[in-house]
Parts: sequence; structure tokens; C-alpha cells
Amino acid sequence: MMPDSITPDDIRKMIETYVQEYSKTHQVPDYWRKPLAAFAKADDRFEVLPEIAAPDHAFPEELLPGGRSVIVFFVPFNKALAKENHDGDRPCRNWGLAYQTTNTLINRLCERLQQFLEDRGYACALVPATHNFDHEKLMARWSHKHLGYLAGLGRFGVNAQLITPAGCTGRLGSLVTDADLGDSPVVQDKELCLHKNGQACLMCVNRCPVGAVSPETGIDRKKCWERLKENLAVLDTFKDMDPSTHVCAKCQVLLPCSLKAPSVSGAKVGRSDVRGIPAGTGL
Repeated sequence: MMPDSITPDDIRKMIETYVQEYSKTHQVPDYWRKPLAAFAKADDRFEVLPEIAAPDHAFPEELLPGGRSVIVFFVPFNKALAKENHDGDRPCRNWGLAYQTTNTLINRLCERLQQFLEDRGYACALVPATHNFDHEKLMARWSHKHLGYLAGLGRFGVNAQLITPAGCTGRLGSLVTDADLGDSPVVQDKELCLHKNGQACLMCVNRCPVGAVSPETGIDRKKCWERLKENLAVLDTFKDMDPSTHVCAKCQVLLPCSLKAPSVSGAKVGRSDVRGIPAGTGL
């Protein structure tokens, strides 16, 4: 039997509806704004992943033999949460709770999408929203950020976060399917970061409490990871949280790129432009 016909808009609408209704259906605070999704053919553009992400980064074909499309989505946090996490040099309790809750949301959403696709005759493969990385190398074998970059969901900022049209403050998810969804990017500009577009900013560099962000080298993974673990260990407000709640995000909140894309260069990105992109942290 032939699979049912589906489009990127069908999946976008499902993602948007799921996030919009999640707080009510699961009785949790509503931390989110409208999500975004980008779609890309699982073609040779992903061959660059070992160069720009991690040497052992998996390819879509490894996750799903015969996979034809990569779906990457972004669930942006709301302004109130970003504002609350701005003060001080440690993350607020609600940021930790939002991190936990959003990871669960993303995992459940991916499972819902998988069921949606399989019910219509398509195979699907997915990975957890977080902690699919090597704790020694601090690199992800499946980086939602780099997949989002290649799919046209966003562009990297100096803080190694993916800047999307809804900003960089939020969480990412991704999956591979054998449904042919084509290319449907939401960003085609070469850069969205103010500094990378030659404008004055570097607020993310100044915001990092341990000096782990540099305009020349991006994120110092070791410094960042040690700080994330320390936050969980020393904060009394985090004592009841999941052991995987490694958060800070001081380099993400109340910046020009926190809740929107602050600038566009007007230059379109081609496949030759992706090589040499500095690897962002996989955390």
C-alpha cells in the first residue's frame, strides 16, 4: 500500500498545536512561544558534520537507512523566563524547571511525530533532546544545533547558540524520516549574529560568568561544562531537579538575538559556505 501524502506544513501545524496545548494537557507552566521547523533533504550537505560538529557525528543514513528527510524544530522560551534568568551569575530555578519540562516536551513531541509518520506509512528515527554527547570530548554524536544550521533553521552566534527567527533562547529537537519532504528552510541569510555581520555587540561574551565565550574561538567547552555541573551542585533551588539539569544560559538571555534574529546580512548561504563553521558546544 502506498504511503499517505504529507507536507512540511502538515508537520509544522502538528508541532505548533502540540506546543500550544502542552501546558494544559500536561498541567505544567507555559514557558514557550510559537515553535519553528525546518526541513532538509538527507543529501550530501550532511557530509560536513564530522568537520563542523564532531569527528564521529552520525549521518542521517546511520540513524535511519533509507532516510530521505531531516526535520529540525525549535521551541523558543518566552520573554518572561528569559528576563527572570538574566539577574545574577547563576540560573534561576524556573530556568532549570523549564529546561527539564522542555526536554520532556521535545521527547514526547518526537514520539508523537514518529507515530504520525508511521501511521501514514513512513519510517522515522529520533534521539533524545539532550545528553546524547560524549562526556569526555563534550561533543554530540547527533547535534540538533548543527543539523538546524544545515537545514536552514538558524545560524550560529558567537555564543555557539543557533540564532533562529525566534532568537536563540529555547530548545531544539530533530528526527529523520524516509518521507520525501524536500527543502523548507526558514533562514537563508549567511549570518544573523550582529558581531558576525560587522556590527557592535559581543554582549554574550560579557555575560558569561566564567569567561567561556570568546569572539575568536567561540565556547570553551570545558569551562562551560564545569560551570553547568557546578550550578547543579551548589544551588539549593536545584536540589530536587533531575541529575541531567545542567544549565546556565547567561550568554543567551536579554541579548539582541535572544528572542528574534537581530540582523540579516543579505548574503545567501550556499553549501560551500558551511565548511569552516566553528563547532558549537553540544550541551
